[in-house]
Amino acid sequence: MIETLNQLDTALFLWLNGRYTPWLDPIMLWVTERNNWFPFYALLIGWLVYRFRKQAIAQILTIAAAVAVADQLASSVLKPLTHRLRPCHELALQKLIHPVLECGGLYSFVSSHASTTFALATTLWLLLGKQYPLFKWVFLWAAVVSYSRIYVAAHYPLDVLAGTGLGVLSAFLCVLIMQGWQNRFVTPDNRLVD
Repeated sequence: MIETLNQLDTALFLWLNGRYTPWLDPIMLWVTERNNWFPFYALLIGWLVYRFRKQAIAQILTIAAAVAVADQLASSVLKPLTHRLRPCHELALQKLIHPVLECGGLYSFVSSHASTTFALATTLWLLLGKQYPLFKWVFLWAAVVSYSRIYVAAHYPLDVLAGTGLGVLSAFLCVLIMQGWQNRFVTPDNRLVD
């Protein structure tokens, strides 16, 4: 069963990674680089502080916690536990793939990019989605970043899918903890997050 799943995952990876075009390479390289998104994060934090003032503290801490939990579970727990090699480290695949950047770390399951971007998107949606429906578009951003990991040959589709699930679960967990803390220690009139 696991071998069949691995074969299907590899076949889907090769098909998706093979759908490259030279003009898209620099775009996907830019999308996949984490540091390129710091201005977006700074704008998001600035907007939260401007819009919510003191309430922004709980929102920012909850987002940061969800992202940190997702990242640590992906990088420090699951990758060392599963030891699944990245596609770009698999000798049998190296002549079949289209790598756009250096291979990076040894292990691929699960994608930290997928887990952290979906943790951020889900936390924003859970905290502010009713009030600001436009935050649904942050899921599109997370999906594009996650897909970029397949495009640059760093992850298999299952790595990205599992990372997405991990990010969503991390967000739910951190929002539940924040809401529990808020219900226990904050009066209704002084809620940090509505």
